[in-house]
Amino acid sequence: MRADRLVAVLLLMQSRGRATAAELAAELEVSVATARRDLEALAAAGVPVYAQPGRGGGWSLVGGARTDLSGLTATEAQALFLLAGPAAAGSADVRAALRKLVRALPATFRADAQAAAGAMLVDPARWGETGRDRPPIAGPLQAAVVARRKVRLAYAARDRTRTERLVDPWGLVDKDGVWYLVAGTEHGRRTFRLDRVLSAEPTALPAERPDDFTLPGTWQQVVGEVEQRRAATWATVLIDPRHVPILRDHFGRHCRPDDRPGPGGRARVRLGAPTPLDIARQLAGWGSAVEVLDPPQVRAELARIGAELTGRYPPVPPVA
Repeated sequence: MRADRLVAVLLLMQSRGRATAAELAAELEVSVATARRDLEALAAAGVPVYAQPGRGGGWSLVGGARTDLSGLTATEAQALFLLAGPAAAGSADVRAALRKLVRALPATFRADAQAAAGAMLVDPARWGETGRDRPPIAGPLQAAVVARRKVRLAYAARDRTRTERLVDPWGLVDKDGVWYLVAGTEHGRRTFRLDRVLSAEPTALPAERPDDFTLPGTWQQVVGEVEQRRAATWATVLIDPRHVPILRDHFGRHCRPDDRPGPGGRARVRLGAPTPLDIARQLAGWGSAVEVLDPPQVRAELARIGAELTGRYPPVPPVA
């Protein structure tokens, strides 16, 4: 991507002060013509680089610009870090690049750029919902996170009850296409689904944020709490080993094959869900292909479901 390469060119120029197009081409593994076009593009964009012709010449940064990415406005720096910040959570290379870029920014830009980098997180792990676009309300909320301004939030609960509250926005998370706002409230940390946010009005009031707050670390705590609720019940089942991938697809991370083989060559698998009924509903269609060893509550739910089906659909007498 050319934008990535232009930033790399500028960082190289800052570290060396002067370089030829050939030196930059060798460093970036591009042609000399491409390196020259990149330098000319930086100059056209307002970055103070200029060419010195003749022997011993090359391209240089104007004196005071060596520690200043003066081709970036404050808004542009924030935009760059908003885009790169989510990728930094899973890439040591991106984190290192952002640290270098922060050092290269003007001092007046650094705080806002770093805040932007920590304003959003992308979590690719599934919770079973896909195909959602970024909601329009994410933009104003993201701006409030960066500016550290409280937000007046109107929110619809699961039962569609409307509530209004003043929150301290800490960060936005895109989890498999479902967007969340992590925020501080008078009752402590809360997580809000953006598709249930009815309105969000940024205020001029300064937002509070814990000194040790990091969005990736806090989000891991949120995920752990949610997953604990989603797997409050665990059952041990026996099944043909070739069917284990199907169980894993249905139960996701709450399907845990046991290394100990079960009787008759069957696989022993641990399955988790919020309630015994949730597990029984998932397994009822398997019939005798799955045997539930424990807990008795799941076995009881399966027996109840079986009795209901037998009552609703009595056996059809054979045709004489």
